[in-house]
Amino acid sequence: MKRFVSICLSLLFVCGLTACSGSQRESGSQDLQGQVPTGMENPSSGVGHEETEVRSDSETDIAGFHLEAPTPGTEQVIYLWEEGKMPAPRTYSESADYFDPPDFRPSMEYYPANPEVPVKGAVMLCAGGAFMFRGNQGDTYPTAEKLTELGYQCFVVQYRLRPYTQEEGALDLARAVRYVRYYAEEYGIDEKDIAVVGYSAGGILCGEQVLNWKGTTSPTLLDENYVPDSLDGISADAAAIGHIYSFYGRLSVGSTDVEKFRSSSLPPTFYAYGTEDPFYRQFMANADAVREAGVSVEEHCYDGQPHGFGAGNADSDWVPEFDRWLTDIYENN
Repeated sequence: MKRFVSICLSLLFVCGLTACSGSQRESGSQDLQGQVPTGMENPSSGVGHEETEVRSDSETDIAGFHLEAPTPGTEQVIYLWEEGKMPAPRTYSESADYFDPPDFRPSMEYYPANPEVPVKGAVMLCAGGAFMFRGNQGDTYPTAEKLTELGYQCFVVQYRLRPYTQEEGALDLARAVRYVRYYAEEYGIDEKDIAVVGYSAGGILCGEQVLNWKGTTSPTLLDENYVPDSLDGISADAAAIGHIYSFYGRLSVGSTDVEKFRSSSLPPTFYAYGTEDPFYRQFMANADAVREAGVSVEEHCYDGQPHGFGAGNADSDWVPEFDRWLTDIYENN
């Protein structure tokens, strides 16, 4: 049954992939080892970090653009672009096959850190789904529930899917990072302490963002008609990236371009994947290439685990390992 579920999930990750089988990576050789979060149905009533000042105004004007102000301590949906003003070189065409309607607006859902523990930093979460859908129920929501309890301000990014490309989705993620960095003080975090985490296609999206849409790289490189606002002048750099059954590359094709990785100044990279994943060997090769490029790599390979284990289980409990790893990065940032 596990293998059947793995293949079904992976067919969504790939268009027509012939699943490859892989042998297990030697344990220990490289440090190898759905529901909506509580309160989503009934949003909390404003309990938050005691040192964070909540703004009373509902909008903040930035260079003529109106961005909804954050509500630290209270769950919130934040639209990333003003309506009709997002960079989009591709035109949406009507299709029954598209997951989102024509009027879809990229957004992020904010889940506040547990007010009973110190705030560690922020984590941006991007679900998988082969760029055809966003599997939040199995990926991001359960992880957000775990990470908020550990002291992370979590943001689930609802990025663009087909007919848009991973570049446009990566711009949505970059915009989300910029927003959180701009309001770092309100969220009670250091502006450097923002990580991006993606599952399957969501991890590819995160990789696209940290490779090509970091810093103050302008969306005008993709859409020359886009009119930048001052938020585009905020850095979209991530302090760390998590690839959960994912890799740097394109859909179904992991990159092993060591020189590209070396020249891109990638942040520390975390991998979690299983030996029963059809992409097992690609994850392994991708991690090796990133490591060869001089990037700090933390790699966890779980014996017998398939594609799509989400926030983990008894045999793929990656969240505590990720927390330990990311805490160290944030403390030394």
